Formats: sequence, structure tokens, C-alpha cells
Amino acid sequence: MTDFDAFQGGVEHGGLRNKNEIKILVCYILSRIEEPILKYQLADSLTGIGLVNYFEINEAVDSLISSGAVKNFLDNKEPCLTITDIGRDIASTLEKSLTVTVREKAVNATLNLLSRSKKEQENKIEIKETENGYFITFTMYGFSEEILKIKLFAADLMQVNMLKEGFLHDPVELYSKIVEHLINNN
Repeated sequence: MTDFDAFQGGVEHGGLRNKNEIKILVCYILSRIEEPILKYQLADSLTGIGLVNYFEINEAVDSLISSGAVKNFLDNKEPCLTITDIGRDIASTLEKSLTVTVREKAVNATLNLLSRSKKEQENKIEIKETENGYFITFTMYGFSEEILKIKLFAADLMQVNMLKEGFLHDPVELYSKIVEHLINNN
């Protein structure tokens, strides 16, 4: 049985409560996503699904940086993380100590967060409050050009958030459906 030596606040049933397992998970994730990730994104992705405690994930990352398993560098003045060869060895040697469910859940959550972040960077959402509600403007970019701009009215902030989530879920699909609808309804 694994010793529970990590803070458990915010950790759901099946989450990690052992400091070494959290370090292994960090190495495993970084070796699977194979792209730099912001430190807070990694923490948010794992705490958001109740897999680890916020303080424990940050402590694990700092420990892995100190040991040379993870490299920390600044990208646009943001602390990004990448895996080193030492970290890859840790992940490949010890990944089986984590359940398949934990590994899959963690990687999926991290990839979803990275995908969402990329969509937010590639698209622009502006919200303007009026006396009757809100106008929300969605701007989609492609080929370094503005390719779609839609302005919608929302009665309240809840509707604004629902529209925003719907847009960010799959902006490319929205664009494709609009083009398809316009072409096929002549």
C-alpha cells in the first residue's frame, strides 16, 4: 500500500496522495504531451479534475526542476516546463506505478487545457455591457487574417458565458457550419 504523505485538500477519490506518485505523473504528462506547458496550466489541469492538491503539484514541479528531470524556461515572460532525458527515464521506468485511469485522465485533462488555451490565443472574444444586456463579439483568425467576425446579443452574463463556451468548444466547426449553411441555402 502506498503511503499517503501529500496534502489531500481538493483531491477526489482515486486522486494522488503520495508525493513520489505526483512527481512520476508530472514526468509522465510532460513526456506524453511533448510540448512546453506553462506551470500554472499543468497545475490547473490536474487540480481541476481533483487528481492532485494545488500545493503538492507545485512542490513536485519545483523538486523535479531541482533534480534536473524537468526544465523550466521563460517563454514570453511565462515559466514554461519541458521534460528532460532524466524525466523521460523516470516516466518510462515508473509509469506503471500509476493506474491507467490516472495516467489517461491526467493526459486528457492537460491536452484539453492546452487545446482550450490555443483556441483562446487564436481567437478573440470581446464583451461589451450595454443597458439592456451584453454584446459579445467573436473574431476568428486564420492565415494571419481575420476570417470571421460575429457580434451577438446576450441578455445576461450566464448567456455570455454559454456563448463563449460554445464558440471556444470548436471555432473551426462553427466557421464550417456557417459557410456550409450559406452555400447550401441559395
